[in-house]
Amino acid sequence: MFSQEVKQKLAAIVGEENIDDSKAGRLVYSYDATPNFQSMPDAVVAPRNTKEVSDIVKICQQYRVPLVPRGSGTNLCAGTCPTEGGIVLLFKHMNQIIEIDEENLTVTVQPGVVTLDMIHAVEKKGLFYPPDPSSMKISTIGGNINENSGGLRGLKYGVTRDYVLALEVVLPNGDIIRTGGKLAKDVAGYDLTRLFVGSEGTLGVITEATLKLIPMPETKKTMLALYQDLEAAARSVSKIIANKIIPTTLEFLDQPTLQVVEDFAKIGLPTDVQAVLLIEQDGPEEVVTRDMKKMADVCRSEGAVSVEVAETEEEANALRTARRSALSALARLKPTTILEDATVPRSEIAAMVQAINQIAIKHQVNICTFGHAGDGNLHPTCLTDARDHEEMKRVEEAFAEIFARAIELGGTITGEHGVGVMKAPYLEWKLGAEGIQAMKAIKQAFDPDNIMNPGKVFAKDSRKRVVITK
Repeated sequence: MFSQEVKQKLAAIVGEENIDDSKAGRLVYSYDATPNFQSMPDAVVAPRNTKEVSDIVKICQQYRVPLVPRGSGTNLCAGTCPTEGGIVLLFKHMNQIIEIDEENLTVTVQPGVVTLDMIHAVEKKGLFYPPDPSSMKISTIGGNINENSGGLRGLKYGVTRDYVLALEVVLPNGDIIRTGGKLAKDVAGYDLTRLFVGSEGTLGVITEATLKLIPMPETKKTMLALYQDLEAAARSVSKIIANKIIPTTLEFLDQPTLQVVEDFAKIGLPTDVQAVLLIEQDGPEEVVTRDMKKMADVCRSEGAVSVEVAETEEEANALRTARRSALSALARLKPTTILEDATVPRSEIAAMVQAINQIAIKHQVNICTFGHAGDGNLHPTCLTDARDHEEMKRVEEAFAEIFARAIELGGTITGEHGVGVMKAPYLEWKLGAEGIQAMKAIKQAFDPDNIMNPGKVFAKDSRKRVVITK
């Protein structure tokens, strides 16, 4: 484990100025954005290049020191909380955009690059990187890859995984490998690139990534549809997709979320309706115009009381910003905010919204719901207080039922937040015991000493499957 000898060996690699084992320094990295999880690392180490990462990993393997790669810590599954101590690996020095390749439509970056900074850089070249997690102002590409982050544009464009073409990875024994390349086709061997995406730092340390870019869409329009019937809004989502329209964004906010977001953002959002759909489409102008008209007609046919298109980009951006601020707005109300992400097939959105509301009433907890309704990814968010142990027990029971219902509807326990510690006890519900064993075999093959982000993904004990009584 971590010792003075280990510290000296690490200092010889990165320099003493890049190791922090002070109490204050360690405290900063003892938690992430997940409520109710905190554990102190033994030290925080900031390498300057891939060779230093490799040398650090070799030391950690030799002394069996846990190693947690970390971005900005915005994840919501306790994925970067160092629950077994060890070293937090920080990429503040490895934060460069290495290349924007306009011929091959790729960008190559180090893991510490902030997502929005990279998006702005490629947009200056007339190119487009679609994944847009709500935390993109501060989240890093390395963190996005480890968690396979989604975002508002995921319905049309997919998630981080769909844009990762190549990786440089340091394995748990210190070996450096490269996967993939600037290729449209590559079926040479196992798809290791996709294996590492979403692996939450449990299989290796990503030190470089080549990402796919696409041409910037030529036009974009944004629309807000208002409903007095929650389930009518959810039905509209399914009907839009059934009409063979795939919008860029199709977001859902219920009334409690609307009220809080408007109080926070003050942009004139309606708060006297039960739900809104925020809908965007991009592409050629004639296609956007046609699709927006069709979607407006669908919304009205399902009982929307108002459908309005933003007149200016400033107005549209205000709506997008308000949606992205939902978590921040809700977090002001109670000491503890638990944001989850049960995901179901698009056709089951209405049933899932109804189930969440019924479960909240059953357990007497306050749950606001918003999310990426177009891809079935809902974010039931509970406002509570971790100091109220009796209420927290009810909150836990409510979310267990929500996950169970999502699986019953053909969905999953997490669409974009990852497993980490939070969802680990429920993973067997989704994968089955055989699926868990297959994943453990992969982990054992890559990391036999279990130094890479230990305690994540695989729970010591799985939860007993919840049976929902109607």
